[in-house]
Amino acid sequence: MAARLARRLTPKLLGVLLLPFALASCVLTPGTFVSSLRIDADRHFTFTYVGEVIAVDLGGEFAKGMKDGGDGDAKGTDPAATDDEEPTLQKIAKQKPVPKDTKPAETDDKTATDAKNRAIAATLAKEIGYRKVTYLGDGKFSIDYAISGTLDRGFLWPYNLDAEVLFPFIALEVRANNTVRIKAPGYANQSDASKGLAGGMTDKGPTSQLDGTFTLDTDAEIVSQNQEDGAVTTGTRKTVTWKATPTTKDAPTAVLRFK
Repeated sequence: MAARLARRLTPKLLGVLLLPFALASCVLTPGTFVSSLRIDADRHFTFTYVGEVIAVDLGGEFAKGMKDGGDGDAKGTDPAATDDEEPTLQKIAKQKPVPKDTKPAETDDKTATDAKNRAIAATLAKEIGYRKVTYLGDGKFSIDYAISGTLDRGFLWPYNLDAEVLFPFIALEVRANNTVRIKAPGYANQSDASKGLAGGMTDKGPTSQLDGTFTLDTDAEIVSQNQEDGAVTTGTRKTVTWKATPTTKDAPTAVLRFK
């Protein structure tokens, strides 16, 4: 039963199911960045991320998409319309003037969003590994993050319940057969999943700003990896570098075996 259900969970359907959680959370996407992951055969690892992170207001994007769809319908040609329709100039003349001291709703929304993003920056700065978190405005953060540890359990980043950051850029899954699976969905523009989750954001959305590199450095055995240029060997270590752009569809993925 569970297996059949899992097979039916296409990225689009999964996005729809996750949408209520996404709208209530803070979704971050990479901007311009440099990221690295060093994994040693003895399970020691170091992960770094330096660069921009962009906060996506999925609730706002979803509402905007719904509004744009409604406007499009309203602007359509009505076959039943006649020449008796009130002239446009008369309509304009009848419109009530907007008071000069009226504050646009967009300004209120932006102020609230900026306040939320500053709170997110303050929350993230309390977490170990964040050497610098600066909110730059317009949903953009500057982040310097580095953490080291031992892979005796999985690792996700970014992930912070207090800041409601729930969708990580990278995930390390430690397996029972002495291997670790690395996948970095945040470093690719996986359109099917993102459209299902975000309701289909435009090409001018946050993923259009994706511009960075992710480098894996290891002396463990590389069981598999999906970078077509392969690994570069230097002494006892190998490196694999992925480039992340708006046209990158495949998330960086690799499986390593520990000694």
